[in-house]
Amino acid sequence: VQLQASGGGLVQAGGSLRLSCVASGRTFSSYSMGWFRQAPGKEREFVAAVKWSGSTYYPNAVKGRFTISRDNAKNTVYLQIDSLKPEDTAVYYCSAASRTDYGLGLAGRYDYWGQGTLVTVSS
Repeated sequence: VQLQASGGGLVQAGGSLRLSCVASGRTFSSYSMGWFRQAPGKEREFVAAVKWSGSTYYPNAVKGRFTISRDNAKNTVYLQIDSLKPEDTAVYYCSAASRTDYGLGLAGRYDYWGQGTLVTVSS
C-alpha cells in the first residue's frame, strides 16, 4: 500500500485546511486509517483515526476542530482542520493499519505511512 498525502500549506490562524491522503491498492476499505503530526523538535503525535467501520477517534487536544472522514470509493481519507492555531504547525502524516483496529492512537499499530504534508499556521 502506498499513501500520498496532500493539501498542506501556509494558512493564517483561524483558517481551515482539508488534507487528503490517497491510498493505492484494492483493500482500502478494510484498513483503519490515521493521521499523525510532527512538529519540529517534537515527537509524532496522534490527531485522528477512522476505523474501516467508519467510527472515528480523536485525542482531546484536537476534538472539535479536527474531522477525519473517508471515501472508500476514492481510496481517500481526509482530515478537515478548522480554527487553525500556530501550534498546529507540523508535518501531517497519514497512515494505514491492516492488522488491527484497536489502539489506533499508537503509531506502532500502523503498517503504512505517507510522506507527509506540511501545514504552517501564521499568527
